[in-house]
Amino acid sequence: MTPLRASFYTLGCRLNQAETASISATFAAQGYTIVDFGEETDVCVINTCSVTEGAESKCRQAVRSVLRRSPDAYVTVTGCYAQVGVVALKRIEGLDLIVGTEDKMRVVDLIDRPEKQGEPRVVHSPKISREAFTIDMVGDYSGQTRANLKIQDGCNFACAFCIIPFTRGGARSRPVHDIVREAHGLVARGHREIVLTGVNIGTYHHHGDALLDVVQALEPVEGLDRIRISSIEPTTISDGLVDWMASSAKLCSYLHIPIQSGDDQMLRDMKRKYTSSEFAAFIERVAARVPDIGLGTDVMVGFPGEDEAAFTRTRSLLADLPLAYFHVFSYSERPHTYARRYTGHVPPQVVQQRSRVLRELSERKKAAFYRDFEGRTMRVLFERREKSGHYTGFTDNYIKVGVSTQAEVANALLPVHICGMDKGMALGTLIADGG
Repeated sequence: MTPLRASFYTLGCRLNQAETASISATFAAQGYTIVDFGEETDVCVINTCSVTEGAESKCRQAVRSVLRRSPDAYVTVTGCYAQVGVVALKRIEGLDLIVGTEDKMRVVDLIDRPEKQGEPRVVHSPKISREAFTIDMVGDYSGQTRANLKIQDGCNFACAFCIIPFTRGGARSRPVHDIVREAHGLVARGHREIVLTGVNIGTYHHHGDALLDVVQALEPVEGLDRIRISSIEPTTISDGLVDWMASSAKLCSYLHIPIQSGDDQMLRDMKRKYTSSEFAAFIERVAARVPDIGLGTDVMVGFPGEDEAAFTRTRSLLADLPLAYFHVFSYSERPHTYARRYTGHVPPQVVQQRSRVLRELSERKKAAFYRDFEGRTMRVLFERREKSGHYTGFTDNYIKVGVSTQAEVANALLPVHICGMDKGMALGTLIADGG
C-alpha cells in the first residue's frame, strides 16, 4: 500500500515554525511521506497565526490553494486562528478538521481516516493548560541549517493590542532536560545553530530554572556551535544573561527586543511595562556590555491615539539608539483585546506613510551597522546559494553575508573577510578560498 502524503504550511512566528516541525515529525512517525507544500498531497496541515487580520486572510488563501492542486486532500487547520476563529473557519469550503490550541500537537491522532466528510470536524477547548509541557519528538527541519527549539508557550503580560493570551493561554515552560534531549536530536541531524523560541521566553521558569539555566544547560552539547535567542521582552532580560552573552562562545551576540513605541503615553495605552527612557537605557547598557551585538526591535505604527508628536518621538528614539534594524508593523484590531475599546484610530494612508518612513530609517540603520564590520573577519554559518550566485549565511550577530564561491559550503561555519555591501547584504571573501 502506497504511504499517504502529508504537507505542511506555517503562518506567523518562529514558535509556529517549531510546532509545525514537531507536528510533521509525528506524521513521519506514523508512516506518512512528507512532501513540500504546493505538491499533490493527501493531507495538509496549516498552522495558523492570528496576530493580524492579514494573517487570518492568508490562512483562508492557503486552504483554497491546497484544494486547487489536490481537490481531495484532507485539510486541517490548527494554531492560533483555529483557537479564536472557529466560526469563520467553518465557512471555508473544503476544510475537514479544525484543531484548537490544546490539541494541536496530536493532530495526526485525530485523523482517523483522511476522507472528506463535507462538514469540518472541530476539536476545540476554550481552556488551555497552564502546566509545564514536554515534546516527545525531535522537530523536522530537513534542508535547514538553523533549527527552532520551543522552550516556552503562552503569556501573562496582556498587552492591550495582543490576542496571544487568548489564542495560546497563560505562560508555561518546558523542563530543561526535555529541551536538552531535543537539542541533542537536532544536532545529530546536522543542525549547528539552535534558536530558542516561545511566546515570552524571558519569562521561562520551571522548578527554579530560568532562561539563563536553559542556555547554560545547552552549552555543553557537543556539535552545537550556536545558541540564538529569538524575540524577547525587554523587562525579562536578566543582567546574568547579558553577562553570559558577553563571554559565551556559543550564545549569539544578538537580541531582538520589541519596543512597539517610543512615546510614553502610547506605551501606557499599550499596557507595556517600561517607559521610553527605561528602554533606551537598557539598550545602551547592553550595547556597551556585549561587543558587536546585533540589536533589533519591533515597532507598531497606527496604534489608536498615535498623533504626529507621538510618532515623531518614536522615530527620533529609534534613530538615536544603537539598533541594527527594526520590523515595522501596522496596528491591527483584534477581538478580545483591550485596545478594541480605544478611539482615535489613525487613517490608513497616515499609517502607510509613517511605516514607510520607519522602514527607510531601518534600512539606513542596517547599512550603517553592516559598514561597521567592513575590513573585519567574521565567522559565517552558511545556508544556501542565492539566485544571484552568492552563497549566503549569517554571522552570530545576525549580519547576512554573501560570498562568491563555487564550493558547496552549506552548513559550514567559516571565516569571511567583510569587504563591502550590496542590496542589503554584506559581501565578503572566504578566507578558506585564499581571500
